[in-house]
Amino acid sequence: MLFGRFDYAAFTSFFSYASGSVAVPVALVALSNELGFSLSAGGMSAGGALHLGRTIPMVAAMLLCGFAAGQWGKRRTLGVAVILMGIGMGLCAIAPVYGILFTALMIAGIGEGIIEGLATPFIQDLHLDQPGRYINFTHSFWSVGVLATVLISGVLLSLGISWRLIIAAISISAMIPALILLLPSKIKYPEHTEPLHWSIVHNHLVEIIKVPRFWLFFAAMFVAGGGEFCLTFWTASYIQLNFSAAPWAGGVGTACFAAGMIIGRFGWGYLLKQHHLKQLIVYSAIAGTIITLFFPVLSNLWLFFFLLILAGIATAPFWPSVQSYCADCMPKADTTMLFILLSCAGVPGSGFFTWLMGAIANQSNDLSGSFYIIPACFIVLAVIIGISKSAPQHLTSEPRQ
Repeated sequence: MLFGRFDYAAFTSFFSYASGSVAVPVALVALSNELGFSLSAGGMSAGGALHLGRTIPMVAAMLLCGFAAGQWGKRRTLGVAVILMGIGMGLCAIAPVYGILFTALMIAGIGEGIIEGLATPFIQDLHLDQPGRYINFTHSFWSVGVLATVLISGVLLSLGISWRLIIAAISISAMIPALILLLPSKIKYPEHTEPLHWSIVHNHLVEIIKVPRFWLFFAAMFVAGGGEFCLTFWTASYIQLNFSAAPWAGGVGTACFAAGMIIGRFGWGYLLKQHHLKQLIVYSAIAGTIITLFFPVLSNLWLFFFLLILAGIATAPFWPSVQSYCADCMPKADTTMLFILLSCAGVPGSGFFTWLMGAIANQSNDLSGSFYIIPACFIVLAVIIGISKSAPQHLTSEPRQ
């Protein structure tokens, strides 16, 4: 595998994106106490709402990023997105009250939505000969970012370092991919030679959403995103509240899940044949259902850590594999717009189910019961992908060159 300047820009973009996404969940207990919505005193729905509010601008940005990339190119659009994400995280670090924190996360969400929508086609255009290998490798840096952030943040919080300094450092780190993307260079990114008229991008969108098969994959991404991010968001808080553990233990728990994701994505990316994608998704979803059913009843923290690793391995292929399998089933669709629209399902799914877990936990003042949402998401995913070939497709246009 050969990597160049823009590969490293994508790697660091995913790393910073992941760091910003998990820094708030890892620090949520300390953050909520300081800003006045203590999780142990009925503030869990407010905590879950933070990510739900973040997903609204993310989806809006994803829907528009295809038009922006058509006019200004993927490289510049992605560079501006990383800067917006960094600005939003910087505002989070100085937020004095919940409302400003919520608004700052919405600003960060605009940048994150563009990254989510464009990063995969950005890499695909760099490696048209073997896009699958490079896309899987690049997506692994999301999990690497999660792993590094939760471990370091957990230790720093246990040492008494303010969550504000941690989030500020993440904000500054976002400038690294921004500089790689935007500074002048002799190396040119393979953009289209002329701006794409908005009507061409619009036609790609309309053709895809008219296909019944697409909506099955849209629903699959919704529940896949929900199951994955519920574990990412709530694991650290669950460990601290239900096991009476220190912040470092919450970080280790989320890191165990991230480590499983890294093992799964690297492993499946190396071993998997493209025509086995459907079986991988279905069997992984069933395995994830069985594993996560035990979470609400476990009392041994070390066993919980071990099962989190297994859950990460099971969850790892969902996001990239559902997208890739959908592209196989809709070969005439424009892949850039297809990936954007599928992300427009996964991101709201992560926000909705994260909020729903907090809302349910508020009713009993206990996160345990709400953890059953995760296996419910996984079994629904298995059913949807299992029946996915039953829907017809009617695309008549040629695939994007």
